Amino acid sequence: MDIHNTTEELVISEINAICDSLEAEEKKGAICTCNQCRQDAACYVLNRTTPHYVVSHRGLARVNQGINHQHRVDLTSLAYEALKRVSHNQRPYFDHKDGFKDPPAIAPAFNIPPIMGQVYNGLNFSPITGITVELLQNGALAEMKDNNWQNPYNLIPNTGGTFTFWPKPVPAEKIDIRKVFEFTVKIAAPDFAELNHVASINVLSELAAPSISLSRTYKLPDLYLFPPGDEKNQYIIEE
Repeated sequence: MDIHNTTEELVISEINAICDSLEAEEKKGAICTCNQCRQDAACYVLNRTTPHYVVSHRGLARVNQGINHQHRVDLTSLAYEALKRVSHNQRPYFDHKDGFKDPPAIAPAFNIPPIMGQVYNGLNFSPITGITVELLQNGALAEMKDNNWQNPYNLIPNTGGTFTFWPKPVPAEKIDIRKVFEFTVKIAAPDFAELNHVASINVLSELAAPSISLSRTYKLPDLYLFPPGDEKNQYIIEE
């Protein structure tokens, strides 16, 4: 299906227009105009506006008729608010001094999908929090797609024991090559035996780098931790 959210296009365009104007006039002040802050500001606005979806040129024309002057003024005001808030709460691990950069040229690559799983206490089946989960490749921490994805991953209460990783794409010689990538999810927690779960992911090389999509996410089976000595946990689970 080819469904398009026209509000997303308007918001991104408005955020970029504001940032580009501030950079050109050297009036950024307290507003950061780097790639990451632009993306975060766009998400802030989109989560506070109504989406408008179209599948045809006729639908696009109708949506365009509904965008009046006041709507654009409100959108601009919200975009400024978003940029100010994001700039005051910048993401760590990013060099916010780099400014805006064009996306890298598309080249053949193995785009490993995001990896998602959940870990539970094997004794009472409750989600486990307050521990870290590691994703290993060849015995070392797997490199992530970018700094928005952390490895190790810290499990916090409001995610219900869910952890996510998105490994960095691997360059390929050409498209349509299949390759299996092996990862190990390692979980070591106090009062529990260490768990190692091995996942083999079959990836087809392609040109386009995919965006986040639940349909492309590699979902691990539910993982359970048991106290040391419990025979249920004394092996590596393989898929």
